[in-house]
Amino acid sequence: MNTVILHKLSLLPEEPGCYLMKSREGEIIYVGKAKKLKNRVRSYFTGSHNVKTTQLAGEISDLEWIVTATNKEALVLEMNLIKQYRPKYNMMLKDDKSYPFIKITDEQHPQLILTREAGRDKGKYFGPFPNARAAAETKKVLDRLYPLRRCPESSTRPCLYYQLGLCIGTCAREVGEEEYKEQIRKIVRFFHGGYREVLKDMKKEMNQAATQLDFEKAEQLKEQIMQIEVTMEHQNIVLNDPISRDIFGFAVQGGLMCVHVFYMRDGRIMEREVMFRPIGSKEPGRAFLGFLQHFYGNGGNALPKEMLLPAAVGKEAAEMCISARIVQPKRGQKKEMVQLATKNARIALEEKVSLMELETV
Repeated sequence: MNTVILHKLSLLPEEPGCYLMKSREGEIIYVGKAKKLKNRVRSYFTGSHNVKTTQLAGEISDLEWIVTATNKEALVLEMNLIKQYRPKYNMMLKDDKSYPFIKITDEQHPQLILTREAGRDKGKYFGPFPNARAAAETKKVLDRLYPLRRCPESSTRPCLYYQLGLCIGTCAREVGEEEYKEQIRKIVRFFHGGYREVLKDMKKEMNQAATQLDFEKAEQLKEQIMQIEVTMEHQNIVLNDPISRDIFGFAVQGGLMCVHVFYMRDGRIMEREVMFRPIGSKEPGRAFLGFLQHFYGNGGNALPKEMLLPAAVGKEAAEMCISARIVQPKRGQKKEMVQLATKNARIALEEKVSLMELETV
């Protein structure tokens, strides 16, 4: 194990995220994810392993990591990074498989379905969900609470799902447009926070079933509650729109600036880049704007449709420098993305300074 890796292992954070193992040539040979980066990455270099892991550890010459806010974010980012780099030691998700979405189709009488392809049609997509089983169980709950059409559009006889209360019944009766739209609104509301109210009602139902000694029903409800909680765990790695975005964060220490950018394409974070620049005594916000001018000017990088920047940067000054839509989010998912980029910039800068100090010893 070289001294750089040894030193980097001491800097690993105890947070969720993805790690990228590199060969001597700088090629990414393995991407993984962890609930605690420190524990997982260190495990490759201690103890006994199978043949594949031993061979991988022997080829690792350098490593990087990306901190995420949750384990779910790490799962989604891992999938995106594996698809982007196709590392030779990754056996999972190297084909075109992806995590499922729950979709409301774009039809006269829409259906609620599970799909692994998020197209650019007019359907409504929710996800992706790294736990496919939890997503399937969540869809089952939605089918029970807010049933949509489950049978072919042309059906004229009541289907089995309708008899079980799992189909709205376009096959058996005239369903008004407003009634159908209301069911769809309830499903959308579920994914935008309404699931908490659903969980509250399900927990009451579970406790009532247990009181009545109906333990089978109580256990079934407990399982569904758990799967909904897993499905709805918050993540910021994917947005449900196709806009191309560059998401920036930066940190400064001792006259050195680190800029961290997430590249979001088709609603997914596909790649990140970490760059360092000496700024001396310059004001950090102005130094960052100078960096942006070079990055998209002389640097030759393509401008995205939208750029997310930290609040420390003057928006008007940024708009004068860059001909892209500048957003400095004050709340919500986009703000959390900027905070995540800034956090990764700070971590990368601390690592860089520590390695520079090591070289002077």
